Amino acid sequence: MFPRPRTALAASLLVLAACGDGVATAPDATLVAFAEVTGSVRPDAPLAVELRNGGSDRFGPIRILTGEILDPADLSQVGARLIPDPSIVSTLAPGATARVELRLIGGEALGLETYRSRVTARIDGADVATVDVEVVGQEAPSSPVATLTLTAPESVRRGDVVRLGAAAVDPSGAAVEDPAIRWALDPADGGWIDADGRFVAYREGPIRITARAGSVTDAIEITVTPRGGRMDFTLVGEGLETERFTSDLWVHGGFAWTGSWGVRQNGGTPAFGNQLRTWRLGAGDPVATDALQVDARTTNDVKVSDDGALAVVTHEGSQDGLNGVTILDLADPAHPQVVGRLIGHGLESGVHNAWIDDHWLYLVLDGVGSGLRVFDIADPANPRRVASYWAGESFLHDVLVRDGLAFLSHWNAGLVILDVGNGVAGGRPDAPVEVGRLRDLGGQTHNVWYWPDRGLAFVGEEDFETPGRMHVVDVSDLGDPREIATFAVPTTTPHNFWLDEEAAVLYLGWYAAGVRALDVSGELMGELDRQGRELGSWTRPDAAPACWSGMGTCTWAPQLHEGRLYLADINRGLVVLEPRMR
Repeated sequence: MFPRPRTALAASLLVLAACGDGVATAPDATLVAFAEVTGSVRPDAPLAVELRNGGSDRFGPIRILTGEILDPADLSQVGARLIPDPSIVSTLAPGATARVELRLIGGEALGLETYRSRVTARIDGADVATVDVEVVGQEAPSSPVATLTLTAPESVRRGDVVRLGAAAVDPSGAAVEDPAIRWALDPADGGWIDADGRFVAYREGPIRITARAGSVTDAIEITVTPRGGRMDFTLVGEGLETERFTSDLWVHGGFAWTGSWGVRQNGGTPAFGNQLRTWRLGAGDPVATDALQVDARTTNDVKVSDDGALAVVTHEGSQDGLNGVTILDLADPAHPQVVGRLIGHGLESGVHNAWIDDHWLYLVLDGVGSGLRVFDIADPANPRRVASYWAGESFLHDVLVRDGLAFLSHWNAGLVILDVGNGVAGGRPDAPVEVGRLRDLGGQTHNVWYWPDRGLAFVGEEDFETPGRMHVVDVSDLGDPREIATFAVPTTTPHNFWLDEEAAVLYLGWYAAGVRALDVSGELMGELDRQGRELGSWTRPDAAPACWSGMGTCTWAPQLHEGRLYLADINRGLVVLEPRMR
C-alpha cells in the first residue's frame, strides 16, 4: 500500500499522541498499562483484560499481541493459542479504557492444567505494556479406549502434510470411533499437529509423536527428510526510473505500464507521482516509450483489460480535488491515448486500486465508508455507475475479481467475498451479494490472490510493526473461509503477490526483502516459513535492502509473464528477472 493519501492511516501507522504545542510525541510506557487481571481464560469462557491510558495524550493505533501458551516447564503448547478481540485499538483517549476479550482456540490440545501466556500492547513498533494471563485447559473426557495404536510413514518430507492413523479399541476389542486424542511432539517445535492427527514437520531429523486417549498412550517416530528444490534469479534488464517513486505495474503482450507514488526529492526539486510510464519489453532492458502525466500526486494502480484494449490508472491527491481514474485506449500500446477521466460518484476521496473484468470496472475508494464502486465501461467514453458496496467498518484497500467472485481486502474488516456473477448467491456485477467474510487475519488486510482450482486465497497483511504476514485461507466453502497457514519474513511486511498456478509457486513482493518465491504445492498447513518451502529470494546485490535508502531494494509487486518475472521497484522502476529451478 505504502502510506495512503487522504485517509485516517495516511501518516504510516504512527502514534497519534500530540502535545499541547501540536508536536507529536512517542508514548511513555508508564502512561499506557493493563489493569490487574483476575480470572483465567478457559475453552468455554473468554477473559476480558483492560488497557488504560493514564496520560493526557491520545494514543493509537495500538496492536494487541498474544504470546505462546506455556506449561509450568515453559514448553510451548502446540495447537493452542489466544485470539484478542479487537486485535487493534484504533485510538485510546486520555483517561479511557479499552476492553480486549481473549478467546482460547485449540483448547482441546491442553489438559486440565494451568498454563500461562503474555499479552502485549504495541504502539509504533514499541511494546508499551504487557500482562501475564492464566490459561486453563479442559479435562479429558472419560475414554473407553483400552488400546491405542499409531500408524505413520517411516519418513516424511519437511513441509508435507501427513495424516497419522490412530486405531483405538475398547476393553472388549471393539473399535472406538472418533476417539478424543491429545497429541504431543518431541521436540515441541519440530512441527505442527492438529486435533485430527494431521502433521507437518518444521525441522529435519527424527521427531517423536505421542498420542493420548484418556490414560492410554502410544508413540511413534518419524524421520523428516529435506524438502529440496531451489530457485535462482538472473537479472535480465532494468527500466530505470529514479526521478519518481514507482508504484504498481501491469504487463500485457510486449509492454509494461508502471504508476508512480508520492513525492520524490531530486536535488531539492520535488517530482510528484502523477505519471504513467509505458515500457517496450525485449531481450534486455525495457525501453520507455511514453510518459503520460495526469492530475494526481499518486497514480497508485494501473490495470489492463484481458484483451489489451483498455487500461485504467487511478488518481489520488489531485490538485482539482476530483481524483477518479483515467481510462486509456491501448490501440497503440506504446503510446496510450486518453479516452476520458471518470470523476464524481464519490471518487473525490481518491481511488487507490482498480480491477477490470470484462466490461466491468471495480474501483476501490479511499476513506472509511467509501468502499467499492462498480462501473459498466462497455462504452469506455461513457461509464455508468451500477453498484457500490462497503463492509460497514474500516476502509477498503484492494479488490480482485475472478470467476464471478470479488475478493475484497477490507483492512481491519478482513477478507470479504462477494458474488458478482458466480451464481452462488445470485449476485451480479450490478448487484453484488456478500457470501463470506473472515475477520481474524490480524487486521490490515491489504491484498489477495484467489486460486480457484485449489480453493485457496493468499492474503497479505501489511503491518510494518509486527511485521505482517501472508495468510493462506481455505475458501472452498465460500461462506465459511478458514485460515490454514501463514508465511512470514521477519525483517519487514509483505506487499503484492503473483501466483504461477501451473508450477504452484507464489511470488511475493516484500518491500526491502525483495521478492520471495514460495512453494505452495500440496496441502498447506501451519507456518510455511518453517517448512523449507521458500525456494529463493532476490534483492539487489549492489544496494542496501532498504526502501528509503535512495537506490535500495524496495519491491512493490511482481508479475510473471512469458517466463520472466517483472518487478515494480519503488526506488528504481521496472526490474526484469528470469527465475529458474535447480
